Amino acid sequence: MIGIVDYGIGNIGSIANMLKKIGCLDVKLLHKSDEFHSVDKYILPGVGSFDAGMKLLNQSGMRRELDLQVLQNKKPILGICLGMQMLGRGSEEGCIPGLGYIPFECVKFNFDDNSLKVPHMGWDYAEIAKRSPIAVNPKDMLRFYFVHAYYAVCDNHEDILMKCQYGINFAAAVNKDNIYGVQFHPEKSHGFGKWLLKNFVEEV
Repeated sequence: MIGIVDYGIGNIGSIANMLKKIGCLDVKLLHKSDEFHSVDKYILPGVGSFDAGMKLLNQSGMRRELDLQVLQNKKPILGICLGMQMLGRGSEEGCIPGLGYIPFECVKFNFDDNSLKVPHMGWDYAEIAKRSPIAVNPKDMLRFYFVHAYYAVCDNHEDILMKCQYGINFAAAVNKDNIYGVQFHPEKSHGFGKWLLKNFVEEV
């Protein structure tokens, strides 16, 4: 059973539909903490600003149970876009602390010569940086759909799962133990997104 944490922000319907397309019919939207025990893996979606996302999650009544299931019971979690950024300690975009599951900070793209637009938006290539169950049997030249102005700077290089080049090399995906995060939107990335979500469902 895959549980999508519905705390009021994110592409909930699109993610659920993509999971159905890959044959995952056991999907549950989680609205309260007592629903977490019946779920094997979690997806934390998110769009918008960092503080707005963390405020909604903290106020939802689900934060404590999410921490318990992920950190103590070691159930896998996949953060998507803002959901990935929330897995870290915090962001330059706001002042509310993140979940702190993986040691990283989010910083804003800053191109002094205005050579590249911010946010980073559209299709771009990603390179696998380490072995992981969520990245087995990759398609040639992985391409995903990105929309973000902030990116994760990991304390530990080994927590970087995928890299992308946009003016600088940045972490397109992160992973530490049972915790995964992708900066891109797999639900908008067609076959490449299906590949990644299928691995999360079947291999992780």
